[in-house]
Amino acid sequence: MSAYALILDDHPLVARGVAEFLRARLPQLEVVVAGGADDLLRWVDERGTPAIALIDFWLAEGAAVSLVAQVRSLCPGTPIAVISGDDDPAVMQQARQAGAHGFIHKQAAPETFGVAVEALLSGQTWFAPGPLGNQPPRNRDLPVTPAELGLSARQGEILALVLQGLPNKRIALQLNIAESTVKEHVTGILERLRVRTRVEAITLLRGRRLELS
Repeated sequence: MSAYALILDDHPLVARGVAEFLRARLPQLEVVVAGGADDLLRWVDERGTPAIALIDFWLAEGAAVSLVAQVRSLCPGTPIAVISGDDDPAVMQQARQAGAHGFIHKQAAPETFGVAVEALLSGQTWFAPGPLGNQPPRNRDLPVTPAELGLSARQGEILALVLQGLPNKRIALQLNIAESTVKEHVTGILERLRVRTRVEAITLLRGRRLELS
């Protein structure tokens, strides 16, 4: 069975671009784009250990921290690269703590991206700072309340957990409510914030500290 690279990114255009780049750079590898976290795990189960896995940090379900740890457990010999457009150094640190072997910024030049992938394939790690990676962590000292965002107290509690990257299932467990209720609230939160995805909500509120009463 031929060696393959496994890619997971929430944005189809990004996933396609990374896939085409890898096919041109590393023609010896078959490149597979997973349709989601479950699909990625299905590929691992059916196809076996990939030569490399590239996983977007922010997925529809939240931060990919638990997925990275799961892939690391299932495929201990596979180098895992987390890719992200988020320039917050804390994101890179979370990826490292989850067990990723590398962190590649989406803002990186194509040549840098290629060198990073080749380094990981050769057994090295890659945590070089990106274009904005030398900046200190953002100061999230500007407070904002749920009411100021037009949200209810319960929506504020859920938003706080969304901002931590928790998926709906974990939010439901933590707040002891049904997962369907969480989904309804998340939909309402996104509509109120006038964003389409959780990632956009996180980006919108970066630099703000959500204060719950």
